[in-house]
Parts: sequence; structure tokens; C-alpha cells
Amino acid sequence: MILDFDLYLITDRHQVPGGDLVNAVQKALEGGVRAVQLREKDLKTSELYSLALALREISNQFSARLLINDRIDIAMAVDADGVHLGGHSLPTRKARRILGPGRLIGVSTHHSDEITAAREEGADFVTFGPVYSTPSKAVFGPPQGLASLSEACHKARLPVFALGGVRPERVKELKEAGASGVALISAILADPDPAARTSLFRSLLKE
Repeated sequence: MILDFDLYLITDRHQVPGGDLVNAVQKALEGGVRAVQLREKDLKTSELYSLALALREISNQFSARLLINDRIDIAMAVDADGVHLGGHSLPTRKARRILGPGRLIGVSTHHSDEITAAREEGADFVTFGPVYSTPSKAVFGPPQGLASLSEACHKARLPVFALGGVRPERVKELKEAGASGVALISAILADPDPAARTSLFRSLLKE
């Protein structure tokens, strides 16, 4: 499936000033985000479902993609556009059988070999990182750096979104390394004006 976005917003309500994730995502959508991954891992199923419904409603208003992290059941229940899978998720090949060809599958990767495996098993795109040092991705080890990103992108044969420590001044070098787009959390959600911040990233990605 051909992707129609180059900015991938990943949610973390704990980083939103005031904690109103739905409002922050709406502002980001107003600023130009066209793909959102709901990733609130600590929520109970009923809470996650309610939040997914709310995000599905507003994402539909902007003709934006909504992907659910890990939870295929929630994705199907709210008619999301797909899922995002990690290292402890259902295997990509199994997820593709359940979802069929009409929904997106993104996969988190940290090495070039993982990108190859994701592609062979039916993923539509991957996130790769952390490219730069960032507290939220410290659990995945030291940053990969631009050289590793470049190598991964040139071997990938599917879209690669750079993740981890992405800031406006780094967009140009990420694109030059071969990234198809960027994946962001705090760079948008922790900003007091998510719409303006999103608009800035969108303009930089178009350059």
C-alpha cells in the first residue's frame, strides 16, 4: 500500500501539557498531521477503546490515518486504518492474515535486519531508531546515528520513518540520509502549540 503521509505522530498523553491528548491530537491534525499512532500502553482495554473511538472520529474529520499500537482487536473494533507492531507483538505475518491487504502495518525496528524481516512478512513501513539520544527511547540502547539510518534506508525497499530525538533542525539531514519521513512524540505533543509545531515540521519535510 502506498503511504500518503511523511509525518507520523505517536501518542503519549503523559507528555501533553494538561493531559488532554484528544485536544492535542486535534490541534496536530489542524496543523497537518495525517497519520497518528495511538500508543497508550498503560490503559485498560475499555479506556483504550474509548480513546481510540475519539481519535477515530477526529482523524476521520481530517481524512487522516489512525493506527493502533499492538492491539489488533481495538483497531478492528474502531475501524482504524491499521496497527503498529513492536518486538513483543503478534508476528507481522500473522497480523497481515488477520487484517488483510487493505489495512496498514507499521513495525518498530532498530536494525537493518529487522527492516528486511518486516518487509518480507508484509509490513507497509517501519520506524527506525532511536536515531538521536532521547529519554523515551533509552531502553532500546544507544542512538543509532545517521550512518546507521542511511544504511537502513538504502537497504529497506519500503518507507522508513526516523524516530528518536527528531527536532526541526534535524529534518534536513534525516531526509538526506534517506528517511521517507519522521515519527514524533514530544516534539509535537509536549509543545504548547501542537498545530504550529506540526505546520513547521510539515513545511520542513516539503523542502
